[in-house]
Amino acid sequence: MRGLFFVLAAFAVMALGFWAYQENYKTQAEIADVRGLHSEIGAAHERLGMLRAEWAYLNRPDRLADLADLNFDRLGLLPLMPDAFGRVDQIIYPIPQILPITNPIELSSGGFDEQDNDL
Repeated sequence: MRGLFFVLAAFAVMALGFWAYQENYKTQAEIADVRGLHSEIGAAHERLGMLRAEWAYLNRPDRLADLADLNFDRLGLLPLMPDAFGRVDQIIYPIPQILPITNPIELSSGGFDEQDNDL
């Protein structure tokens, strides 16, 4: 009986060792995937920083003013002048059209008394 127990214990140790060996390799593979994702995220941040810098470069006010001057006839753009801006209180908002009521519905209290209100 003791021999059978030792054999079963040895098989259990070998099975657990095999399982731990596989889990170790799975863990190492996942760590490598995470490192790859971190490097992709870093590259995406670098591209985003470059795109933001390029956007800021292309939207320089002097460059946009030169483009507006070059394309004045074709686009019908006007040069920006200080008097071209207004205040918010100068904006005239359209008055919403009030539609006529064509099918009115009469409402009633439906037998509601003041005495029913006392709870």
